[in-house]
Amino acid sequence: MNRDLPQTDEEIALPVIRQLTQPTVADQVFDQLRQRILSLELPPQTRMSEAEVSRKMGVSRQPVREAFKRLAKLGFLHIRPQSGTTVSLISEEAVLRARFIRTALEAKTCRTACGALSAEGLTVLSDLIEQQKAAVAVNDRDRFHALDDQFHQQICVQAGVGYVWDLIQESKAHLDRIRMLSLSVSSQHLALNEHVEMLNAIRANDPDAAEDALDRHLGRIQNVIRAIKAENHDWFREGMG
Repeated sequence: MNRDLPQTDEEIALPVIRQLTQPTVADQVFDQLRQRILSLELPPQTRMSEAEVSRKMGVSRQPVREAFKRLAKLGFLHIRPQSGTTVSLISEEAVLRARFIRTALEAKTCRTACGALSAEGLTVLSDLIEQQKAAVAVNDRDRFHALDDQFHQQICVQAGVGYVWDLIQESKAHLDRIRMLSLSVSSQHLALNEHVEMLNAIRANDPDAAEDALDRHLGRIQNVIRAIKAENHDWFREGMG
């Protein structure tokens, strides 16, 4: 993947934040920066400045500092007091750990969903599949990524274990960036078909088939990592640190 990428946050367009009560200003700053890191508008090793982000978004430095801390806790930023803040390199080990956690938690969730979903719950998942098809048709990667997350989240919610998604969210920062890098049109089609298989198995009350479909869906990540590292090896780091 050869393209000119910005190396500092000074080159990134950021929206002015409106000072609303809900969500908080810090929440809005967090969401905007997280999305730009996920989409690689802010690629690994991009230098970040509280002052610059504060100036561009029209907010004080306090909510920016809070957002930076939250992003660092999730693994998106690396804060070094003496040398500044940068967008974190992608940890292959962290990606594989996140995949393991997701597979373990969502496998149980898929099994729970079989026989537990109401007609309304199945309709929610079916509607998300249709929206994914529309996103694939126009190669809208950001939209497809969001709908992919919503599909997995709604399986948890409709199965009555929505808190499982909260646990998954805490560990998947590195995995999300890999997913965004891999969302070519063909990969989107493949993921969509895997979602359809999962939904069909849940609808048929077949827990083994649902778990197998999920395992195939999340199990492709190692091949994806190899392909991405071949083109962007300098975006990765060894270990979890």
